[in-house]
Amino acid sequence: MTECIIEKPKQIKKIGLVLRPSSPEMKDQFLFVKKSFEKYDIEVVLDNNSAQMIGLLGQEFDILCESADVLVTLGGDGTLISAVRRSHEFDIPVFGIHAGKLGFLADIDMAELDDFIGKLVSGNYRIDNRAVLRAEITTKEGSTKLVAFNDIVMTRSSISKMIHLDTFVDDKPFNTYYGDGVIVSTPTGSTAYNLSAGGPVLFPLTQVFALTPISPHSLTQRPVVLPGHFTIEIKTPDTSALVVVDGQDMYEFGEGDVIKIRLSAKPAQLIHREEFNYFEVLKEKLSWGE
Repeated sequence: MTECIIEKPKQIKKIGLVLRPSSPEMKDQFLFVKKSFEKYDIEVVLDNNSAQMIGLLGQEFDILCESADVLVTLGGDGTLISAVRRSHEFDIPVFGIHAGKLGFLADIDMAELDDFIGKLVSGNYRIDNRAVLRAEITTKEGSTKLVAFNDIVMTRSSISKMIHLDTFVDDKPFNTYYGDGVIVSTPTGSTAYNLSAGGPVLFPLTQVFALTPISPHSLTQRPVVLPGHFTIEIKTPDTSALVVVDGQDMYEFGEGDVIKIRLSAKPAQLIHREEFNYFEVLKEKLSWGE
């Protein structure tokens, strides 16, 4: 996979804003954010769902992505992940304002927002390219295409049965997993479910992905890190399964169905402060060295 060079917007005149779902109490925080951007002559437009939630007018999400220079989320990492997935085809940079605890992704604090907007206007920020998974599930009924920012999890549909997953890499037999399932994780998602299942922490700007078994029946099964140009194909010959995308969407998966997973040629674009240090966030969130 060749590296994708991302250019910053020449001038930021309009942002699209997405709020954490089911949180009408965020109206005051939205008004604070809106006022902060408008102080720099930046127009703020809410996506339609967020606007309806707090009793205001908004714009359809796809139209917003086509017209805005930057997409901003107010909430937590889950809000940002959803926005990245939904906006992926529009090539729009995204950053998150965390409305609670510091996240791995939504790392701008409300208290430092005004200072950050000043840096945003003057171009003193960076855009990180984050790997995104693209997948296609093929069943007898047809095919479904998916985008995942963190991970795609193949898990058992019944707690009483182990799952059986045959895995191929570039059409060659790779492994058979017996257990609770397998996680296919991006570097960004490596600190999510992948980490809790014993998978490796991957530097977020690398073009690789990890396969991590979930509670495998055999102790010889171990996580594997693969180069991003490979395509993974997974089948379940004799059991049903569930495909869970970023913990947000779920699809049924049965005998004879096939899922193919690869890294997208188009990365997600995450805006960060120039001084943002991934290792400092990692150390704080995982309490390393304490």
